Amino acid sequence: MATMEAANAEEAPLRHVEKDVLIPKLMREKAKERCAEKVEAFNHCCKESGFFMVFKCQEENAALKECLTAHYNDPVFYEQCKQEYIQEKLEFERTGIPSKNRKQKLPTSM
Repeated sequence: MATMEAANAEEAPLRHVEKDVLIPKLMREKAKERCAEKVEAFNHCCKESGFFMVFKCQEENAALKECLTAHYNDPVFYEQCKQEYIQEKLEFERTGIPSKNRKQKLPTSM
């Protein structure tokens, strides 16, 4: 079954919105996870600096942008995100359940 899904993933052309909106959105989310240390440093600086964050947090902002841009421009990272998107799409087509609903934990007690 996995080889059949892989074959379907390669054959199915992606729509414009998938290539230009949905996959880049997934890339942004994953890049933020991979750059979590830089995101946290920037957020901390902004909270500490208040109104003057534009001036005081330039170094943290530059480091964050550099980290994120490195991921956005990485063709291997794009391909990984594209394959993950395709697998989620195939799973949705198979089950009819969106990924965010599949990933939610069920309550242990009612």
